[in-house]
Amino acid sequence: MRIISGVYKGKRLYPGKSFKARPTTDFAKENLFNVLNNYFDFEELSVLDLFSGTGSISYEFASRGSRSVYSVEVNSRYHAFIHKTAAELGFTQIRAVRADVFRFLKHTPHEYDLIFADPPFDLKELDQLPSLVFSRNLLKPGGWFVLEHGKDHDFTSHSQYRELRKYGSVHFSIFENNGT
Repeated sequence: MRIISGVYKGKRLYPGKSFKARPTTDFAKENLFNVLNNYFDFEELSVLDLFSGTGSISYEFASRGSRSVYSVEVNSRYHAFIHKTAAELGFTQIRAVRADVFRFLKHTPHEYDLIFADPPFDLKELDQLPSLVFSRNLLKPGGWFVLEHGKDHDFTSHSQYRELRKYGSVHFSIFENNGT
């Protein structure tokens, strides 16, 4: 796993072979961030990274200078790895939160510019995530929710759906807070 761009461009991170998380591939991550770079000033972003796993996406946002990054992971080992790695890299803007994502979403008082979620592809509640994010008004106007998923999910009928990006077997459905 590596950081694609920013102050730690090219930095490799080694969570260990015992980690079973499925981090977003470097290829998919690089392409997604190229898209995001066309729409957002990273230094102004308040980001929420759900199902953070190894923290790969959180480090990418922090390396690019994002103002704040909440990294939510329920697994205590993964959470500890994110916390430790963020401290080692000096990413003071990363706040590693050990919590169940669904509970966190129901109780967070914050609004975010961008929310990224990379749940297990077999998570039975995966299809509910966009509606939960928008029902809680967690995105600022114009903010995006990016949901990583496999090929078996279709969100085109969701009222906030914007577009789908495919990079190999990785699919990103993008939703936008367009005020509807």
